[in-house]
Amino acid sequence: MSKAINGKQRIVYFTIFVVLFALIILPVVTVFGEAVIVDGRFDFSNALQTIGDSENITTITNSLLLGFLVVIVSTVISTPLAFLLARTKFARWKWLDIVLMIPFMTPPYIASMGWILFMQKRGLFQQLFPWTGSFSENFFSLGGLVLAMTFNVFPFMTTMLKNAILNIGVNLEESAAVSGAGFFCRLRKVMLPLLTGNYAIAMLLVFVKVLSEYGTPSTLGNRIGFYVFTTDIHRYASTAPIDFGKASSLSSVLVLICMTMWLFQSYITSKHTYSLVGGKGKKESLYSCSRAAEIIGGVYIALIILVSVGVPYFSVLATSLIKLRGYGLAAGNFTFQHYVELFTKNSKGWEALLTSTTLAVVSATVASVLGTLIVVTIKKAGKWKKIIEGEGLLPEMLPNIVLVIGLMLFWNKIYDILPLYNTIGFMVLVYVVMFLPYTIQYVSSAYMQMGDSLVEAGTICGGSRFYVMRHVTLPLIMRGVMQGWMMIFIIVFRELVAASLISPPNVQTVSTFIVKEFEQGSASVAMAMALICVVITATLLIILNYAVGRKKY
Repeated sequence: MSKAINGKQRIVYFTIFVVLFALIILPVVTVFGEAVIVDGRFDFSNALQTIGDSENITTITNSLLLGFLVVIVSTVISTPLAFLLARTKFARWKWLDIVLMIPFMTPPYIASMGWILFMQKRGLFQQLFPWTGSFSENFFSLGGLVLAMTFNVFPFMTTMLKNAILNIGVNLEESAAVSGAGFFCRLRKVMLPLLTGNYAIAMLLVFVKVLSEYGTPSTLGNRIGFYVFTTDIHRYASTAPIDFGKASSLSSVLVLICMTMWLFQSYITSKHTYSLVGGKGKKESLYSCSRAAEIIGGVYIALIILVSVGVPYFSVLATSLIKLRGYGLAAGNFTFQHYVELFTKNSKGWEALLTSTTLAVVSATVASVLGTLIVVTIKKAGKWKKIIEGEGLLPEMLPNIVLVIGLMLFWNKIYDILPLYNTIGFMVLVYVVMFLPYTIQYVSSAYMQMGDSLVEAGTICGGSRFYVMRHVTLPLIMRGVMQGWMMIFIIVFRELVAASLISPPNVQTVSTFIVKEFEQGSASVAMAMALICVVITATLLIILNYAVGRKKY
């Protein structure tokens, strides 16, 4: 039996609860309060007026439309792709799983810049295929925005559907085949119903990701005059005249929509959840496809990789090497000078790189330490455990821009008490709050696999709580800590929305430097920095995976 929680433990749990409440809950409450509290009293008229404004109604409609369209196109792309990777010979090509995750690992604003450079007038597409005329310029429309965002989020849906298909034993389909059901009948009557719950989760992730995304709408959406929640919230909170009331009202609507989608997904999942993995096991096999079907499948996979990975990365690399953009892809018009300038003549680029590296290291370290202490401390906290975990994981359920707005409002209100707002320290705090869930999830996953007997043995042998933590617990959960640290580092290093809102004056990060250079017409310098950003994060991820893979426990 578990021991009762004593008074000292309650104080510890309550302290953790209060700290997380101040860091996470109060800023979120502040967003809603800013929207409906005027002169110390509740007044919904301003919020309703903001939401009812024709421009904001258009923004809300645009956001919902964009979300639904991206879900539809992602479904069309991911469903056959997941089937090919789970049920055909392509399932043996494990490297495809890695390649198809590259779009997800690419910062959306960098990918969208690549698309802009490729499809714009006199862009790379027209230089490669001059006979197509102005065809590529049709990309600058709602359809192009949907495609650009789809190619960033479809790996979510593909991975979830693929894993779900792998859990469906072929024996279920064979039973239907014995009963006379053809391939398409089995697909419609057996496989698709079993995928409903997983598809609901994937659909929600894609929809919420699209509604919360700022990078692509700000670079490509603004260019075509298609404004959504994130771009308008950002505009209200950063462009004079600043109006936090309107930003908070739209943020509140965005949160309510996301929460509604979470509830809808939970309902669908509860109604369509099936136990497919049991003690009996399942028979797994690959379909025997005709040569023509295999060729079509291979072409489809190659086309998806070419469009989602090849196009943006070709644009980034080619643009970063072009000497004079007016000459384009011409022999002798390539140089590495833009990379050299980043570390010599362009001191702002070097400073941005150092700033992003420092922020990423400090934020990842603080979040890892805090998250690890929370997980280890509350393991046997009973009811406190669920409450504290709920607080710590809340940022994962909220759009990043909403959480940033809440933190800005809250820390601005208490500036006289704690003058942290508008400093580098505040940026670290925001990143820690935003990405604390990564540490909690990774460490919790590792901690759940560790038996209590190991800690008890260390205690019986005379080890203090700190000694057992340092020599027993920490080495066993270090894999989870390292994975969480690296994920936070990678995301913070390239993060855009928070950096663009809370960076102190004259402070640039890698992301804001790239966007600023791109908007000012220095696309080659911007893409050189973008490629360096991608190479750094990819290299660190490979090193981490190698180190974790070699580490024995």
